[in-house]
Amino acid sequence: MEESLQIQRLEEAPSARDFESRIESTNVPAVFSGCVKDWKAFSKWNPSNGGLDYLQERVGLCVVEAMLSSSAPVFYGDLRSHERVPLPFSAFIGLCKQRMCHSEDGSGACFEAEQRGLLDPASEYDRKPYEDAPQQIYLAQVPIINTENEERVQLESLREDFQTPVFLEDKILASTNLWMNNAQARSSTHYDPHHNLLCVVSGCKQVVLWPPSASAMLYPMPIYGEASNHSSVPLENPDFSNYPRAQCLMEYSQKVILHAGDALFIPEGWFHQVDSDDLTIAVNFWWRSNIVSNMSEHMDAYYLRIILRRLTDKEMNRVLPKSSLAEMENKKKHTCVVLNNGGVDQNDNDLDQACERKDLKGKELEQRTMSHELEPLAIHALHELVSLVHHRVNAAELRQQVQSTSTTDSAGSVKDEFTKVVRANSFSLEDDPVAKIIWALQPCTLRNVFLAMVKNFPRTLEALILHLLSPVGAEVLTRKFEEMDQQITEEDRNRFYQVFYGAFDDQFAAMDAILNGKELFALQAYKNVLDKYLGVDWGGPKPGV
Repeated sequence: MEESLQIQRLEEAPSARDFESRIESTNVPAVFSGCVKDWKAFSKWNPSNGGLDYLQERVGLCVVEAMLSSSAPVFYGDLRSHERVPLPFSAFIGLCKQRMCHSEDGSGACFEAEQRGLLDPASEYDRKPYEDAPQQIYLAQVPIINTENEERVQLESLREDFQTPVFLEDKILASTNLWMNNAQARSSTHYDPHHNLLCVVSGCKQVVLWPPSASAMLYPMPIYGEASNHSSVPLENPDFSNYPRAQCLMEYSQKVILHAGDALFIPEGWFHQVDSDDLTIAVNFWWRSNIVSNMSEHMDAYYLRIILRRLTDKEMNRVLPKSSLAEMENKKKHTCVVLNNGGVDQNDNDLDQACERKDLKGKELEQRTMSHELEPLAIHALHELVSLVHHRVNAAELRQQVQSTSTTDSAGSVKDEFTKVVRANSFSLEDDPVAKIIWALQPCTLRNVFLAMVKNFPRTLEALILHLLSPVGAEVLTRKFEEMDQQITEEDRNRFYQVFYGAFDDQFAAMDAILNGKELFALQAYKNVLDKYLGVDWGGPKPGV
């Protein structure tokens, strides 16, 4: 976890100005210890101190919307996993009292309480939906205040028992809600579209949080779905064969324990899973962030494109990690071993002749002389690239001989087969030998390799770029070219590209091959972004997912 994303715990509540400038603006969670202990609710709602009787007296006649789920103690946000049922608040208080009886005295002591009317068993309407499994009921997000929809407010009279924390006094609150469970409960992992201040009035909550940057590991539900802000990974029993990225999930998580009187700021977009002890009561405040509030609707399409472009670039960079100095040293050592064992073999000298025969251009090959100025690493890279093309030509030739006995169109057919040998999975650096060779070279070393190929193996270079350069290879090549452009003069740059593209019979075909490959790589990265962050599965190869 990055240090800048570490959750801090404050013993004193900040001022409104400090909260906005030092905490809210960073979009990082923070715990405020004991900041709601001065609420009237802190003492009046406590079940261990007559709080259930107090709440029944205050709002027992209200009918609230309760969450009923057969998956309890885990309550999933997807509407297919639970239902919302009307429930007299007094009936829920009865369930809580029953829970207290079972916890303190064993199952037999509650019968006497029922007989005295404390658990209110008389009404079939009150008990029928949950009489066999009271732990499946959870009061989740019951509105006390709702500025966006006042008709939804169900427990307005409880407003007198707490105050908005001083550091939120300047905020325009969207809603304030009650959360109350009679038995242990766990919310499914999700994020909220608003900033959230979760205040524990009684009991205890454990909250596990992940930053928005960890979304891909949580496999969010599809963006077009009803529960798009929820993770599809059941963390209590994850199936890593279906969710391989989730194996690293806990490395990016942070856990906080909230006791009665504590509050937790959960910024918008932070995934969180909340575990609540028996008879835990909390109040939360939601408000829109400054970022969302200041977004002009007519700019949404632009913001979307900017964010998708940024995530696509990040995904492309993830596939192409920086080579370490240690890797470069190992490469040099390996090169020295290869050169001491004989250097470039005769197959390389035969390669351009093979490629020349396939293209049937009828041109004489230029005289082959290995430049004595090439450094060992460049010579080794040249040897590997030439050998790769030679191997692919032979493979294409062999396949063509097996598939057809006709010789009339063998040249064109071999060229087609030559193109097909590029792997279907051409988006992984580790699986692409051409891209790996290019990626390991310094830009100026790569320039020298290509200049040597232009002089000694021009048809091999043409085959390499037109037929063996995969999407990841094209991306690697253009990045090396961009780095090289920054390191050499404009005159040297222009001279290099003139010589490089001059080796091709069709210079525009070479440029198209590189640019088309680069765009295909970006397209796959874009599809990966949609899959990881929006839940849109496009299928096909995914680099390193």
